[in-house]
Amino acid sequence: MGTLDGKVAIVTGSGRGIGREIALKFAADGASVVVNDLDKDPAEQTVADIRAAGGTAVACAGSVTDDDFAERFVATAVDEFGGIDIIVNNAGYTWDTVIQKMTDEQWDAILDVHLKAPFRILRAAQPIISAAVKQAKAAGEPVPCRKVVNISSIAGLGGNAGQVNYAAAKAGITGLTKTLAKEWGRLNVTVNTVAFGLITTRLTEAPAGGSATIDVAGRELKVGVNPDLLDAMAKQIPLGRAGTPAEAAGAVYLLCRPESDYISAQTVVCGGGFTV
Repeated sequence: MGTLDGKVAIVTGSGRGIGREIALKFAADGASVVVNDLDKDPAEQTVADIRAAGGTAVACAGSVTDDDFAERFVATAVDEFGGIDIIVNNAGYTWDTVIQKMTDEQWDAILDVHLKAPFRILRAAQPIISAAVKQAKAAGEPVPCRKVVNISSIAGLGGNAGQVNYAAAKAGITGLTKTLAKEWGRLNVTVNTVAFGLITTRLTEAPAGGSATIDVAGRELKVGVNPDLLDAMAKQIPLGRAGTPAEAAGAVYLLCRPESDYISAQTVVCGGGFTV
Protein backbone atom coordinates (compact mmCIF):
# COMPACT_ATOMS: atom_id res chain seq x y z
CA MET A 1 0.00 0.00 0.00
CA GLY A 2 1.44 3.36 -1.06
CA THR A 3 0.74 6.71 0.54
CA LEU A 4 -0.74 7.92 -2.76
CA ASP A 5 -2.76 4.80 -3.59
CA GLY A 6 -5.93 5.70 -5.45
CA LYS A 7 -4.74 9.24 -6.23
CA VAL A 8 -4.62 10.69 -9.72
CA ALA A 9 -1.79 13.11 -10.48
CA ILE A 10 -1.17 15.31 -13.50
CA VAL A 11 2.37 16.66 -13.93
CA THR A 12 3.44 19.02 -16.69
CA GLY A 13 6.91 18.72 -18.15
CA SER A 14 7.31 15.23 -16.74
CA GLY A 15 9.03 13.55 -19.65
CA ARG A 16 12.46 14.73 -18.53
CA GLY A 17 14.37 16.22 -15.64
CA ILE A 18 12.65 17.19 -12.41
CA GLY A 19 9.18 16.51 -13.78
CA ARG A 20 10.12 12.96 -14.71
CA GLU A 21 11.41 12.34 -11.20
CA ILE A 22 8.17 13.71 -9.76
CA ALA A 23 6.11 11.39 -11.96
CA LEU A 24 8.26 8.37 -11.07
CA LYS A 25 8.04 9.14 -7.35
CA PHE A 26 4.28 9.59 -7.42
CA ALA A 27 3.78 6.37 -9.38
CA ALA A 28 6.09 4.41 -7.09
CA ASP A 29 3.93 5.53 -4.18
CA GLY A 30 0.71 4.35 -5.80
CA ALA A 31 -0.61 7.29 -7.81
CA SER A 32 -1.88 7.04 -11.37
CA VAL A 33 0.00 9.69 -13.34
CA VAL A 34 -0.72 11.68 -16.49
CA VAL A 35 2.71 12.41 -17.94
CA ASN A 36 3.25 15.44 -20.17
CA ASP A 37 6.13 16.62 -22.29
CA LEU A 38 6.47 18.98 -25.20
CA ASP A 39 7.71 16.01 -27.21
CA LYS A 40 5.93 12.67 -27.52
CA ASP A 41 8.91 10.34 -27.11
CA PRO A 42 10.11 11.50 -23.65
CA ALA A 43 6.55 11.41 -22.32
CA GLU A 44 6.00 7.88 -23.59
CA GLN A 45 9.38 6.76 -22.25
CA THR A 46 8.47 7.95 -18.76
CA VAL A 47 5.15 6.16 -19.03
CA ALA A 48 6.92 2.98 -20.15
CA ASP A 49 9.34 3.19 -17.23
CA ILE A 50 6.51 3.67 -14.76
CA ARG A 51 4.61 0.69 -16.15
CA ALA A 52 7.74 -1.47 -16.17
CA ALA A 53 8.09 -0.77 -12.45
CA GLY A 54 4.48 -1.83 -11.84
CA GLY A 55 2.93 1.63 -11.82
CA THR A 56 0.11 3.23 -13.76
CA ALA A 57 0.51 6.12 -16.20
CA VAL A 58 -0.59 7.55 -19.52
CA ALA A 59 0.97 10.21 -21.75
CA CYS A 60 -0.49 13.54 -22.82
CA ALA A 61 2.12 15.13 -25.05
CA GLY A 62 2.06 18.70 -26.28
CA SER A 63 2.90 22.27 -25.38
CA VAL A 64 1.29 23.59 -22.23
CA THR A 65 0.91 26.91 -24.05
CA ASP A 66 -1.40 25.52 -26.73
CA ASP A 67 -4.89 26.98 -26.50
CA ASP A 68 -6.54 23.57 -26.13
CA PHE A 69 -3.93 21.96 -23.90
CA ALA A 70 -5.40 22.59 -20.44
CA GLU A 71 -8.75 21.05 -21.27
CA ARG A 72 -7.10 18.10 -23.03
CA PHE A 73 -4.74 17.50 -20.12
CA VAL A 74 -7.51 17.55 -17.53
CA ALA A 75 -9.79 15.42 -19.72
CA THR A 76 -7.06 12.78 -20.03
CA ALA A 77 -6.99 12.37 -16.25
CA VAL A 78 -10.77 12.19 -16.01
CA ASP A 79 -11.23 9.85 -18.95
CA GLU A 80 -8.39 7.49 -18.02
CA PHE A 81 -8.52 7.53 -14.22
CA GLY A 82 -11.82 9.13 -13.20
CA GLY A 83 -10.69 12.39 -11.64
CA ILE A 84 -7.86 14.57 -10.35
CA ASP A 85 -6.25 14.63 -6.91
CA ILE A 86 -2.83 16.20 -7.50
CA ILE A 87 -1.79 18.92 -9.93
CA VAL A 88 1.87 19.85 -10.42
CA ASN A 89 2.64 22.79 -12.70
CA ASN A 90 6.28 22.09 -13.52
CA ALA A 91 6.83 22.66 -17.26
CA GLY A 92 9.06 25.50 -18.30
CA TYR A 93 12.32 26.79 -19.75
CA THR A 94 14.36 29.98 -19.73
CA TRP A 95 15.09 32.52 -22.45
CA ASP A 96 17.45 35.03 -20.90
CA THR A 97 18.85 38.44 -21.65
CA VAL A 98 19.05 41.85 -20.00
CA ILE A 99 15.96 44.03 -20.16
CA GLN A 100 17.19 46.46 -22.85
CA LYS A 101 17.76 43.53 -25.21
CA MET A 102 14.65 41.56 -24.34
CA THR A 103 11.96 41.41 -27.01
CA ASP A 104 8.22 41.25 -26.51
CA GLU A 105 8.39 37.73 -27.92
CA GLN A 106 10.83 36.66 -25.20
CA TRP A 107 8.73 38.26 -22.48
CA ASP A 108 5.45 36.78 -23.71
CA ALA A 109 6.87 33.28 -24.30
CA ILE A 110 8.20 32.94 -20.75
CA LEU A 111 5.12 34.46 -19.11
CA ASP A 112 2.95 32.13 -21.18
CA VAL A 113 4.70 28.91 -20.17
CA HIS A 114 5.38 29.73 -16.52
CA LEU A 115 2.26 31.67 -15.52
CA LYS A 116 -0.52 31.58 -18.11
CA ALA A 117 -0.29 27.82 -18.64
CA PRO A 118 -0.66 26.98 -14.92
CA PHE A 119 -3.58 29.42 -14.71
CA ARG A 120 -5.31 27.70 -17.62
CA ILE A 121 -4.76 24.21 -16.21
CA LEU A 122 -6.09 25.17 -12.81
CA ARG A 123 -9.07 26.92 -14.37
CA ALA A 124 -9.86 23.81 -16.40
CA ALA A 125 -9.54 21.57 -13.33
CA GLN A 126 -11.83 23.61 -11.06
CA PRO A 127 -15.18 22.30 -12.37
CA ILE A 128 -13.95 18.70 -12.08
CA ILE A 129 -12.78 19.15 -8.51
CA SER A 130 -15.85 21.12 -7.49
CA ALA A 131 -18.20 18.48 -8.91
CA ALA A 132 -16.31 15.71 -7.10
CA VAL A 133 -16.56 17.59 -3.80
CA LYS A 134 -20.29 18.15 -4.24
CA GLN A 135 -20.79 14.49 -5.08
CA ALA A 136 -18.90 13.36 -1.97
CA LYS A 137 -20.87 15.70 0.28
CA ALA A 138 -24.18 14.60 -1.22
CA ALA A 139 -23.27 10.98 -0.54
CA GLY A 140 -22.23 11.79 3.02
CA GLU A 141 -18.64 10.82 2.30
CA PRO A 142 -15.53 12.61 3.55
CA VAL A 143 -13.98 15.06 1.09
CA PRO A 144 -10.37 14.01 0.42
CA CYS A 145 -7.61 16.60 0.55
CA ARG A 146 -6.43 17.41 -2.94
CA LYS A 147 -3.10 19.02 -3.74
CA VAL A 148 -1.74 21.68 -6.07
CA VAL A 149 2.00 22.34 -6.24
CA ASN A 150 3.18 25.17 -8.47
CA ILE A 151 6.87 25.25 -9.30
CA SER A 152 8.77 28.49 -8.82
CA SER A 153 12.40 29.50 -8.41
CA ILE A 154 14.57 31.55 -6.12
CA ALA A 155 14.68 33.96 -9.08
CA GLY A 156 11.02 34.64 -8.40
CA LEU A 157 11.78 35.44 -4.76
CA GLY A 158 14.89 37.59 -5.11
CA GLY A 159 15.26 38.32 -8.81
CA ASN A 160 18.15 37.34 -11.05
CA ALA A 161 20.06 39.52 -13.50
CA GLY A 162 19.25 38.62 -17.09
CA GLN A 163 15.99 36.90 -16.18
CA VAL A 164 13.45 39.69 -15.84
CA ASN A 165 10.85 37.65 -17.73
CA TYR A 166 11.45 34.43 -15.79
CA ALA A 167 11.66 36.18 -12.42
CA ALA A 168 8.44 38.08 -13.08
CA ALA A 169 6.62 34.91 -14.09
CA LYS A 170 7.82 33.01 -11.05
CA ALA A 171 6.92 35.91 -8.75
CA GLY A 172 3.46 35.77 -10.32
CA ILE A 173 3.19 32.10 -9.36
CA THR A 174 3.39 33.16 -5.71
CA GLY A 175 0.35 35.40 -6.13
CA LEU A 176 -1.50 32.69 -8.04
CA THR A 177 -0.75 30.16 -5.30
CA LYS A 178 -1.82 32.37 -2.40
CA THR A 179 -5.03 33.44 -4.10
CA LEU A 180 -6.03 29.94 -5.16
CA ALA A 181 -5.35 28.65 -1.65
CA LYS A 182 -8.06 31.06 -0.47
CA GLU A 183 -10.48 30.21 -3.28
CA TRP A 184 -10.06 26.43 -3.08
CA GLY A 185 -9.75 25.98 0.67
CA ARG A 186 -13.50 25.35 0.84
CA LEU A 187 -12.92 22.43 -1.54
CA ASN A 188 -10.30 20.96 0.82
CA VAL A 189 -7.51 21.68 -1.67
CA THR A 190 -4.09 22.80 -0.49
CA VAL A 191 -2.14 25.03 -2.86
CA ASN A 192 1.59 25.52 -2.35
CA THR A 193 4.73 26.50 -4.22
CA VAL A 194 8.15 24.89 -4.35
CA ALA A 195 10.89 27.35 -5.32
CA PHE A 196 13.98 25.60 -6.63
CA GLY A 197 17.52 26.81 -6.22
CA LEU A 198 20.33 25.39 -8.32
CA ILE A 199 19.27 21.96 -9.58
CA THR A 200 21.36 19.97 -12.08
CA THR A 201 19.27 19.48 -15.23
CA ARG A 202 19.78 19.81 -18.97
CA LEU A 203 18.81 23.48 -18.62
CA THR A 204 21.70 24.21 -16.26
CA GLU A 205 24.45 21.72 -17.07
CA ALA A 206 26.23 22.51 -20.33
CA PRO A 207 28.09 19.65 -22.05
CA ALA A 208 31.86 19.59 -21.73
CA GLY A 209 33.54 21.88 -24.23
CA GLY A 210 30.48 23.73 -25.45
CA SER A 211 26.92 24.90 -25.13
CA ALA A 212 23.69 23.05 -25.80
CA THR A 213 20.38 24.08 -27.27
CA ILE A 214 16.78 22.98 -26.99
CA ASP A 215 14.02 23.39 -29.54
CA VAL A 216 10.90 25.13 -28.27
CA ALA A 217 8.20 25.87 -30.85
CA GLY A 218 10.80 26.06 -33.59
CA ARG A 219 13.14 28.28 -31.58
CA GLU A 220 16.68 27.03 -30.89
CA LEU A 221 17.41 28.30 -27.39
CA LYS A 222 20.76 28.04 -25.64
CA VAL A 223 20.80 26.16 -22.35
CA GLY A 224 23.46 25.32 -19.83
CA VAL A 225 25.56 27.42 -17.48
CA ASN A 226 29.31 27.89 -17.77
CA PRO A 227 31.00 25.24 -15.57
CA ASP A 228 33.09 27.87 -13.76
CA LEU A 229 29.96 29.87 -12.98
CA LEU A 230 28.19 26.71 -11.82
CA ASP A 231 31.08 25.98 -9.49
CA ALA A 232 30.96 29.52 -8.10
CA MET A 233 27.21 29.24 -7.59
CA ALA A 234 27.57 25.90 -5.80
CA LYS A 235 30.06 27.44 -3.36
CA GLN A 236 27.38 29.89 -2.22
CA ILE A 237 25.09 27.01 -1.24
CA PRO A 238 25.48 25.92 2.40
CA LEU A 239 25.32 22.26 1.36
CA GLY A 240 28.11 22.96 -1.10
CA ARG A 241 26.54 21.54 -4.26
CA ALA A 242 23.65 21.72 -6.68
CA GLY A 243 20.60 19.60 -6.00
CA THR A 244 19.59 16.58 -8.05
CA PRO A 245 16.28 16.21 -9.89
CA ALA A 246 15.33 13.44 -7.46
CA GLU A 247 15.92 15.75 -4.51
CA ALA A 248 13.85 18.44 -6.18
CA ALA A 249 11.05 15.93 -6.72
CA GLY A 250 11.21 15.04 -3.04
CA ALA A 251 10.25 18.58 -2.07
CA VAL A 252 7.14 18.38 -4.26
CA TYR A 253 6.30 14.94 -2.90
CA LEU A 254 6.37 16.24 0.69
CA LEU A 255 3.55 18.66 -0.13
CA CYS A 256 1.45 15.89 -1.67
CA ARG A 257 1.55 13.50 1.28
CA PRO A 258 -1.25 13.38 3.87
CA GLU A 259 1.13 14.80 6.48
CA SER A 260 0.92 18.16 4.66
CA ASP A 261 -2.89 18.33 4.61
CA TYR A 262 -2.95 21.47 6.77
CA ILE A 263 -0.18 23.31 4.92
CA SER A 264 -1.42 25.73 2.27
CA ALA A 265 -0.48 29.05 0.61
CA GLN A 266 3.21 28.45 1.41
CA THR A 267 6.44 28.64 -0.57
CA VAL A 268 9.02 25.98 0.25
CA VAL A 269 12.54 26.75 -0.96
CA CYS A 270 14.42 23.67 -2.14
CA GLY A 271 17.86 25.17 -2.44
CA GLY A 272 20.31 23.44 -0.15
CA GLY A 273 20.13 26.25 2.39
CA PHE A 274 20.68 29.10 -0.10
CA THR A 275 18.56 32.13 0.72
CA VAL A 276 17.85 35.35 -1.16
